[in-house]
Amino acid sequence: MRLGLIGLGRIGAFHARTLAALDAVDSLVVTDAVPAVTAAVAAEVGAEPADSPEKLLAAGVDGVLIAAATDAHPVLLRAAVAAGLPVFCEKPLAAGLADARATADSVRGARVQIGYPRRFDAAFLAVRDAVAAGQLGRVHTVRSTTLDPAPPPRAYLAGSGGLFRDCTVHDLDAVRWVTGQEITEVYATGSDRGDPMFGELGDVDAAALVLTMADGSLALVSNSRYNARGYDVRLEVHGAADSVVAGLDDGLPMAPLGPGALTVDGPAHTFFMDRLAAAFRAELAAFTEVVAGTRESPCTVDDALAVAAAAEAATISLQEHRPVRTEEFT
Repeated sequence: MRLGLIGLGRIGAFHARTLAALDAVDSLVVTDAVPAVTAAVAAEVGAEPADSPEKLLAAGVDGVLIAAATDAHPVLLRAAVAAGLPVFCEKPLAAGLADARATADSVRGARVQIGYPRRFDAAFLAVRDAVAAGQLGRVHTVRSTTLDPAPPPRAYLAGSGGLFRDCTVHDLDAVRWVTGQEITEVYATGSDRGDPMFGELGDVDAAALVLTMADGSLALVSNSRYNARGYDVRLEVHGAADSVVAGLDDGLPMAPLGPGALTVDGPAHTFFMDRLAAAFRAELAAFTEVVAGTRESPCTVDDALAVAAAAEAATISLQEHRPVRTEEFT
């Protein structure tokens, strides 16, 4: 098949390399707002450059991937759907919940896959399967962790929508996907004790959330932009009959201490692109199946809306120092 990729920044360029290596992809058309970037990535992966998203959509592609800046997602997503094409769009649907809702309403029913790669991580899949099979019995507690080794650039943060909409959403999606339960209430707190830019942007660099799920179980989420040892992504699920964990591997960026402590051989995961490389590949391979019509979207616009509502609840909770029901935003 022939695919188009719009946006060639950090994640877009990474996707270009992954797509170029997939057996299902015969040719790739790429474009970016910066012509020099378009030319460089096209040359690197052997893709065809396009001068604009409009020209890419008219280039005879079978499907489109959107990895452009968040504020461009709604327009590009609508344009691709209007062209009758299956679309993969990086999270989030839009920078704010209202725009996300309007965007979802305008493309619902089309073949759209939203990018949440933890759904394709082998360990996360195994945890989900264990929960679904009843192996854990009654689930009572989930712990989800995302710790970045260092903050993104200020320019990225300024357009990210904040920690909850940019980073925490991966934990929120993983928790509801693994448990099969909707998030009904959020209590969030955070701090900005790192670079002054976080406070200047109205953001936080560390956060803790308590989520109440529809069945009464609890989830605890921990996020930070400062984890010097590396990139830490883990998910624990605790039930009355058993407990399981994803992400406790040799790349764990922690130092186990004390007698009899686990041995972590390393090297530690340093970034999401190495920790989740296999998951990204599986995610994009799944999209080729969506394009081929052999698979339904594994992450729909309604999944993205549920996560956006929980992120909005977290934002209000942080601002107003109170638990917030997600039904206020759904």
